[in-house]
Amino acid sequence: MKKPWSLGLKQVQSEFIMMDTPGCYWVTATREEDGRTFIRQVIASQQALTLISSAEKPQRLLQPVPAEGPDRIPMYSLKKNRKSLLQLSDDLMRIHNSKSGLMVFYCDVSHWNTLSGQEISDWLKKTRRRLITQKITLLILTTGFEISHLRNHLQHCFRQLDGAAHIDHQQDSWQYRISWWNYNNVLIADRAVRLTLTQERFTALPQSEKNQPLSLNDENNYIAEQQVLEGAPPLSKQWLLYESNAQVFSRAQQASTATVIFSLARNEQINELAEYIHGLRLTRGGGLKIVLREMQTSLRYSDERLLLACGVNVIVPHGASLSRFLSALEGIQGQIWSRHIPGDLTLLKNAMQPLQERGYLPLDAFCDAVRRLVSNTVLPENGKGLLVALRPVPGMKAEQLIALCKPRRYGDLATLTGQRICLFLSSCRYSDLDTALRSIFRLPHDEIFSNRLVWFEDAQILTEISQMNDAPGAWHDLPLPTLAPVIKQPVSQQPRIHPQPVTLLQNEVESE
Repeated sequence: MKKPWSLGLKQVQSEFIMMDTPGCYWVTATREEDGRTFIRQVIASQQALTLISSAEKPQRLLQPVPAEGPDRIPMYSLKKNRKSLLQLSDDLMRIHNSKSGLMVFYCDVSHWNTLSGQEISDWLKKTRRRLITQKITLLILTTGFEISHLRNHLQHCFRQLDGAAHIDHQQDSWQYRISWWNYNNVLIADRAVRLTLTQERFTALPQSEKNQPLSLNDENNYIAEQQVLEGAPPLSKQWLLYESNAQVFSRAQQASTATVIFSLARNEQINELAEYIHGLRLTRGGGLKIVLREMQTSLRYSDERLLLACGVNVIVPHGASLSRFLSALEGIQGQIWSRHIPGDLTLLKNAMQPLQERGYLPLDAFCDAVRRLVSNTVLPENGKGLLVALRPVPGMKAEQLIALCKPRRYGDLATLTGQRICLFLSSCRYSDLDTALRSIFRLPHDEIFSNRLVWFEDAQILTEISQMNDAPGAWHDLPLPTLAPVIKQPVSQQPRIHPQPVTLLQNEVESE
């Protein structure tokens, strides 16, 4: 009889977490700390297993020692290179322990990036044949900020994998997302379970039904602030216009599936609107359609992300005509909001705008602040901001130019490293870089800096930050090119010219 294995997640249905023998299952996580917690929970749920690790030494995964789990665990370290990964299929057969049919492989996503997509597929095919022959179950756990590319490729490996899932951190909870999971000849796909972390154990949260609309009687109603129609009268009996956003919010608290429209005329309204939208989404559920129309140019990139995270369906930008605005309203009819909204708005604001520093920071503090921001999984991947390194023109020093650097936005940081000024511009798009530099420096940046380097991907930023912290004096400071000596030509000696007196004949000029 085939022996099943469990992932150990508490209060989760068995068909979501049980693994067949033989079988090959792959679980991914963006954050390393989530991966460590998950693998320790897997270990504590087994009677016997074999542990393989390439991300770090396997002994560190068992520190502190789990209160439950097997007394003896065979542990192996895998070198973090391409060759060792390709040979792992053969090595699994050599280290197979007849007392345990479960092998757990913990690795970093950068290890798999050494292989192409086709090589990963071939590796899975070969490994699966070996697992079936030896009747072994293999669980692969991969962590890293570049995990999305690997996850996209795994979607095409349905025939080689018995299960694929992802653990996603969502600020106040976690989500266990199942792409597909095969156990006991029952296939489950496209499921999600919300988890909480209690005593270092992932536990399922009870399901709430509050996001289900109780009635569809108001689905054709529009509850709007009167400015959004630009002075036009109500378009039909279903349009209810109010004089302020506060009145719109009060009326929307009685709605279930209506369209609620707020107006934004100035930047100071954003915090108030965030509270309105967040409260409606939590109390009235996912059937409500929430729209924000920008009446004046007020929104920054970070403000848009905050409002979208609070639960707004669509933001109509300033400049859109009334007809385009009405077309946007038609496009969201029938939508059901399904994304998770954290219950604590303050926690959400801190997550969307986590850096409360600005201006110059010492190198260590600069690196720590940037690392915290990039590690925030609530913010979009590869969209946290820009890391910019600027080299001064010859004849000027970075210490002189740092006095001209005056960041105005929170999250815009500066530091010195080697002969460069390094900036981190939070929530800044690459297309807006020149505009940001003109705002930060008092002098034209293209005249005081000879060149610049820019990084925008999370993995690239973390790599550069690590190099800066480890060797700040040598960080990307290549020696200046050696110029050929200039040979001065001897200047020929010319005879010195002596001044000669000149007399103006004034009388003769007058007579003429």
